[in-house]
Amino acid sequence: MRQTISKMLVRKRSVLLVFLLSTSCASMDQDLLDARLPETPETWSAPEASTGVPVGNWVAAFQDNRLEELIGEATLRNNNLLASAANLDAARQAHRRAFAALLPTLDANPSVSRSAFVQDPAFAAQIGGSGIDVSDVRVQDLEDQFGVDLDGDGAPDVLDQNGDGIFEPIPNRRSYVNNFLLNAQIRWEIDLWGRLRDTNSAAQRDAAASLADYKAARLSLAANVAQTWFTLIEARQQRELAERDVEARERNLKVTSRRYERGVASSLDVRLAQSQVGSSRASLAQRQRTEKESGRRLEVLLGRYPGAELEAAAALPDLPALPDAGAPSEILTRRPDIIAAEMRMEAAGLRARAARKRILPTLTLSSRLSTSGPDLEDVLDPERLAGNIAAGLFQPLFRGGEIQANSRQQRAIAEQRLLTYAQTVLEAFEETENALAAENYLALQEDALKLAFDEAAAAEKLTERRYANGAASIFNLLDAQTRRISTESSYISAKRQRVSNRVVLYLAIGGNFITEQELRLARDKQVDSALRGTRTGKALPVAVRALTGE
Repeated sequence: MRQTISKMLVRKRSVLLVFLLSTSCASMDQDLLDARLPETPETWSAPEASTGVPVGNWVAAFQDNRLEELIGEATLRNNNLLASAANLDAARQAHRRAFAALLPTLDANPSVSRSAFVQDPAFAAQIGGSGIDVSDVRVQDLEDQFGVDLDGDGAPDVLDQNGDGIFEPIPNRRSYVNNFLLNAQIRWEIDLWGRLRDTNSAAQRDAAASLADYKAARLSLAANVAQTWFTLIEARQQRELAERDVEARERNLKVTSRRYERGVASSLDVRLAQSQVGSSRASLAQRQRTEKESGRRLEVLLGRYPGAELEAAAALPDLPALPDAGAPSEILTRRPDIIAAEMRMEAAGLRARAARKRILPTLTLSSRLSTSGPDLEDVLDPERLAGNIAAGLFQPLFRGGEIQANSRQQRAIAEQRLLTYAQTVLEAFEETENALAAENYLALQEDALKLAFDEAAAAEKLTERRYANGAASIFNLLDAQTRRISTESSYISAKRQRVSNRVVLYLAIGGNFITEQELRLARDKQVDSALRGTRTGKALPVAVRALTGE
């Protein structure tokens, strides 16, 4: 069954069907995908055979506790990885916004107002001049209504100031009225053609792509830490080699100087020995600088200040067993960068389809409710509630070509994402083939340099004895020492390159890992949540949530 599935995956027609059916990207050109995804072989062309070792935790495969600690620290403190985690959160919130478009909206608009009314007592003047009997109008009523008893004598002071029997204008009096109002509106766009669902699905795939980006950044960070750690170890070994070289050159100078004092060696021999001491010291200074720079680079990856305080291990870790690379088609589902490219390809296809649907009519249901009253409790009185419900159909008629241009733009973006996906797959195949092939070549190179170093070291010892006995010249001695140092330095570099290539191979085939720090944090959060009776997903760090799918 597994072989049948693998055979299906390695054929470009099957890849096309999976792409079109599972993502609904019917706007993609089949010919374009056929042209950009060549026939994929069932096995890798590299001669290196796999041992069937799983790639679930490649960091632990090196059996280097210090390396595991460094990678664990980097996954929690590296700023670039934290930025990728923030981008993941942003993508998830964007998906939540897109999903909200499928739901009805409810908006409320409460308001309160206070109005002032002016009561004009000029009517009294009109009443007095019209011959109407106002004898029954009590002064107290007027005073209560208009407040005109200014001197407090109980008589209306300003109703008839000149005694002509006509009431004079009385100062205005203000009164106030409160009004409480509550308006609510419900609006819901019915997704008749699936345009909103396509947009939501596209945002969902964008979030999935961001999750894959985070995983890819996490793997890349771990690989950078591992390779920088191995480079730091090599730099230490190269620096120690340079120190031994300086010591050997200084011994040569002492021996040559004594021989010169006895008349056995010439001044030329002394000068050559002195020159070689200077060259060795210069090489040592360069090796020291390289070691410090490697340490600072690693500290930056860990989120530390680059103070070059990290101490490298004395030796490189032993190579673990070669991992199982699987079939070429299997990395399509393992490598996070391919998954991210695939998700973005699907999202672009969905947006292209949604853009074409903008020409179709949209149906919107809406309802408005309102209530008001002079008191706050009146707003909550259902008997005062008034409202309406309506359905509206919106059909774009003329937009100056904007809808068509947007549809073509989204189609072009979808094609660009398809080509990016195809290129990502091809580059993944290339990286894996190169890493597998390099395993064989680097092993041959390391064996050859080991032989060259052993022979050069033996030749150096032989030349030193012959020089001490006067059977070899200073030129023979310096040449033998230089050859031994050069081959030993190359041998150290070859061992580091082979270990680093193993990291590249793990990365190329989509190997994963989890650090002890992440497991410990996950366990602590689970225990805490169990005690509190809450879910663990939101409390887990992003690194653990990304791995567990929370």
